[in-house]
Amino acid sequence: MRIHLQATVFALAGCLLVSGAETGKKPAPKAAAAAKPKMPVVPSMANRPKLWALQPVVRPAVPGAAGNPIDAFARALYTAKNVTPVGPADQRTLLRRVYMDLIGIPPSPAEQDAYLSDKSPDAYEKLIDKLLASEQYGVRYGRHWLDVLRYADAEERMYAAPGIHYWRDWVVNAVNSDVPYDQFVRAQLTGYRTTERTTIAAVGRRAPLERRPDDLFALGFLARGAVNRDSKELGELQISAVETVSTAFMGMTVGCAKCHDHMFDPIRQKDFYAMKALFDPLVIKKQTLATPAELIVYGKQLGDYEKLRVAAEAPMNAFVEPYRAKLYADRVAMLPADVRAIINKKEKARTPAEQKIADDYFPVLRIDSDKIEEVMTASDKATYRELRAKLNQVTGGGRRGMVKDLPAFWTVEADHGLEREKSYILTSGDPERPEKNNPVEPGWPFYSGEMDFREGRVEAFSDWLTAQENPLFARVAVNRLWQWHFGEGLHKSPSDFGLMGGRPASQPLLDWLATEFIAQGYSQKTMHKLMMTSNVYRLASSGDKAQMKKNLNLDPSGRFLWSFRLQRLEAEPIWDSILTAAGNLDTTLGGPSFDIESRAPLGRRGPAMPETKANRRGAYIVRGFSTSREVVPNFLQSFDVDDGRAPCPVRTQTVTAPQGLFLMNSPEIEKASTMFADRLKKESDGDLGKAVDLGYRVALSRPPSPGEKDNALTFVGADPNRLKNLAWLLFNLDEFIYVQ
Repeated sequence: MRIHLQATVFALAGCLLVSGAETGKKPAPKAAAAAKPKMPVVPSMANRPKLWALQPVVRPAVPGAAGNPIDAFARALYTAKNVTPVGPADQRTLLRRVYMDLIGIPPSPAEQDAYLSDKSPDAYEKLIDKLLASEQYGVRYGRHWLDVLRYADAEERMYAAPGIHYWRDWVVNAVNSDVPYDQFVRAQLTGYRTTERTTIAAVGRRAPLERRPDDLFALGFLARGAVNRDSKELGELQISAVETVSTAFMGMTVGCAKCHDHMFDPIRQKDFYAMKALFDPLVIKKQTLATPAELIVYGKQLGDYEKLRVAAEAPMNAFVEPYRAKLYADRVAMLPADVRAIINKKEKARTPAEQKIADDYFPVLRIDSDKIEEVMTASDKATYRELRAKLNQVTGGGRRGMVKDLPAFWTVEADHGLEREKSYILTSGDPERPEKNNPVEPGWPFYSGEMDFREGRVEAFSDWLTAQENPLFARVAVNRLWQWHFGEGLHKSPSDFGLMGGRPASQPLLDWLATEFIAQGYSQKTMHKLMMTSNVYRLASSGDKAQMKKNLNLDPSGRFLWSFRLQRLEAEPIWDSILTAAGNLDTTLGGPSFDIESRAPLGRRGPAMPETKANRRGAYIVRGFSTSREVVPNFLQSFDVDDGRAPCPVRTQTVTAPQGLFLMNSPEIEKASTMFADRLKKESDGDLGKAVDLGYRVALSRPPSPGEKDNALTFVGADPNRLKNLAWLLFNLDEFIYVQ
């Protein structure tokens, strides 16, 4: 049995290595005359090579014999690259691969038996159909999309954090429902799945088409980027939108042009800010999610609270008013005469320009309670503190006790006032330093046609983005699907189809898949089945040694589809596999995320947020970022889960000491090993031989070999209590966390 001890020892050994200076080694002498590094020559936009990804997608002819077209393109690649495919994977290996790929949960012994006993010619296709119809498929593939779209439950200054899980749940449901990919993207940009967003009445009056109520949650994608109520002030929502939309749906690093023209791709700095201008009018909006009955109860509770607050606040305000008025008058007197005249006007009498000046001076004129207390006499201070203490009994936590917060969700909407404001290039991306001599009109790169913004800026952009003629849209999407099935995309850099992203292993295959995706109405499930029923997907991960050596010499990185790429599972399916073996996995969909350490859901629960269990699927484990605390649990960090601050197109796959330590020593593994052992005892009726067989089938989706069984029985002896140690060993086998 191979456990992670070797990886742990190597990782720990690495921590003990010291630098040459610490070991007494002398540093290498400096070169006598170090050559000054040359700056790279950046070609002009006109002289840059044409990107293959920006050329129209043309459906190539399928080469060779009939069958799955993917295999025909693969055979052409084998011939061109002189590599030989390995043989097919055995049925048990393939079964586990399909389960972990589509739903992220291993097959039960009963599911293994059912598949292996089905001798019908379409047994494999029926298996794929069954898993695609499972609601757990949406959890698995929704999580993939949420990585790309930078989902986070919490981040400093993120306004949309309360209720952000509704967006996550919308994505999961949309994937489960096989919402066409173009609609999936449009809904997250505009709230509309269709390109028809208005309707005309019989009298000729045109009005906005009513949105689907559930698509309100799709707009969490944009709201997630907001860090304050006035979204344009800091530009975070807009900049986040440009960077995420361009990489996720266009496969282009437009964000690299924030501070200067792109170094390699035909994207100007002006293009970045033109694209930002599309999103400049967007502001975030709080949407309360409650039934009429809940709103009535909330109103009564709020009314009772307000009565108590006013009763406690009135005497304190009356007491401090003389002090506050004097301090305020002193500050106003220090202002320039023209500003003083505006401040002394009643608000209703001010012009809009004067009101803006008054608002700008508000922070200067605001009188904080500590400033009032500084000028009080000693006796007045004591009285003031007593009055504040009474008020704090009501407001300082009292409201949370009296008024139950209603569930809410932050969405976005266009502010028509902001639509009239100009947008500018920002110096070094700083919203406080707009280049007033460099205004930009809304637009986007790679398009020079006429732009019709009558229905909205983002709406016009989304129509172009999701159009069948867009050469990037379908290519980028099918490449991601291929990557999630095979471990690496046909184009290795899934979010960078630019010059530095390289070329696909087989552009004809990628282009054929893109055109097929369009022809199939952007159905992701159809593409899953097409890819998974190919012989390429069903290849083994290794083969004859001589054959492997030859192929690896010709293709060291294994890009040419001659074997299935050995893959380490991500954190979430590892978590799910552990709880599945323990017989304790809760597969309920939706709801707030939970924190492994605190065993509680994130944030306060409202009426629509029930208690969250800690044995739920790994996709529901909290993730995010804060400078003052760890948001992402250690387990997720150990297994390379990002915190959501940036899009994650490809999960890192490291082998580190914390991974081994979690699988060997964590409380979660201790508890799961106990539960797994109890399950083995119960389901084997005390027969240790059956218990060993069952342990392997549950953990690895296969029975033990004769040698493995003998070793396991020797290890367990005649002591059923030793089954806990066997369970622990199974969790620590490489095979448990790898898919082959």
